[in-house]
Amino acid sequence: MNEVFSITEEVHSNFINGEWKQSTSGKLIDSINPANRQVMGQVQSSTIEEANEAIEAAHNASKEWAKVGEFQRGQYLYKVAALLEENLEEIAKTLTEEMGKTYPEALGETQRGIAILKYYAAEGSRSNGDVIPASEKDALMFTKRIPLGVVGVITPWNFPVAIPIWKIAPALVYGNTVVFKPASEAAVTAAKVAKCFADAGLPSGVFNFITGSGSTVGDAIINSKYLKAITFTGSSKTGKMIAEIASKNQVKYQLEMGGKNPVIVLDDANLENAVQAVVSGAFKSTGQKCTATSRVIIQSGIYEQFRDRLVEVTKGISVGSGLDSTTWMGPCASEGQYKTVLEYIEIAKNEGATLITGGHAIDSELTPGFYVEPTIFDNVTTDMRIAQEEVFGPVIALIKAESIEDAISFANDAEYGLSASIFTTNIGNALAFIDDIEAGLVRVNAESAGVEYQAPFGGLKDSSSGSREQGQAAKEFFTVSKTVYIKAQ
Repeated sequence: MNEVFSITEEVHSNFINGEWKQSTSGKLIDSINPANRQVMGQVQSSTIEEANEAIEAAHNASKEWAKVGEFQRGQYLYKVAALLEENLEEIAKTLTEEMGKTYPEALGETQRGIAILKYYAAEGSRSNGDVIPASEKDALMFTKRIPLGVVGVITPWNFPVAIPIWKIAPALVYGNTVVFKPASEAAVTAAKVAKCFADAGLPSGVFNFITGSGSTVGDAIINSKYLKAITFTGSSKTGKMIAEIASKNQVKYQLEMGGKNPVIVLDDANLENAVQAVVSGAFKSTGQKCTATSRVIIQSGIYEQFRDRLVEVTKGISVGSGLDSTTWMGPCASEGQYKTVLEYIEIAKNEGATLITGGHAIDSELTPGFYVEPTIFDNVTTDMRIAQEEVFGPVIALIKAESIEDAISFANDAEYGLSASIFTTNIGNALAFIDDIEAGLVRVNAESAGVEYQAPFGGLKDSSSGSREQGQAAKEFFTVSKTVYIKAQ
């Protein structure tokens, strides 16, 4: 951290109660471009008092916002979508500079954010309840969905546009007020997204944006007496801590956490399609997706053929700055993540896995960023840490299976259950996989990484708290049902 205005990079403020405000802490947090290790912007290192101010502003605005009609709330989101579209290229470029993913990926993520906003804006014109037959013929009984109140939104660095929007948009359209804290590693991008919400003219206090450490700002949000719900995407360790506090305080919580996502490739699979999907699922966004492929379980009859083709394609991946049009894979998002990936590579070697491609940092005067080669390990067993723990980087483990039963058993042998995929031309094998795999997102003949905003998203086991995000499922989390009974006099 640096003293306020100690360097000249772009500085972004908090947005609290309708005003952009600098922190009274006198400190800023540097955001580092992972492609060149240079500071590309700064955000506020906020205090507990400022976090409380944001929460109180949301609380004070909550009753009036809940009274605003659903249709009008949706119109605000259409304005946000239009502003995001106006700033599409700038925000996508910022995302690439801050997080490292390639510009086409960043552009796609930002476009997805626009689509999500429009989807939830239309919720203002959709049904808000059901009419239920009453036991008495001269009575009317129906349900309506009502907002919870103040919602805390805590998001990760890997999707700094899409994930905040798929939480904030439904929270707002269903009548809640929001306090949004992004991960510091991607807070400059988040600030530009927040500006779109701020410029849409939402009433003061309805949307609040604050940056800072999790131990200060995050804790203040989670422990606030005004908080009614918390939606979080991040590490399992932090998620479990949030669940404990939220349960104690009777706060509704939604957690999306880790993944150790398997892809099963059976003997009858279209080999080339499977190879291309594994490469995309494992190495796009440098493997920094919660749904990224990290284990590939291959039936023995095609194991060597699949492995050799996978290595061949992987060796052809171009690594570099995400703003370079020739780059296919960018850097790790931060120095910490870079070191974690390299540490897991050494762990895998020490446990007896065979490194068959990659496995090294790319570090030279021409590539001064946090680059790691796309990496594949062979001869991996399910008890190795590389097969059990989330690396969150461009590293995949190959595991051999004799049958579909063995493959599914290996796939389920992990504490996580977010996404899983199978490649097969046998409908019976596909149906068996759908029934028996322990994952919240199941894909057949498609890569493990991929989420549709109009469909429910969430995991099983330690990947999720059980609730679902996106699509119509968002309404279940961000509202509660009220039953109304009216009887004629």
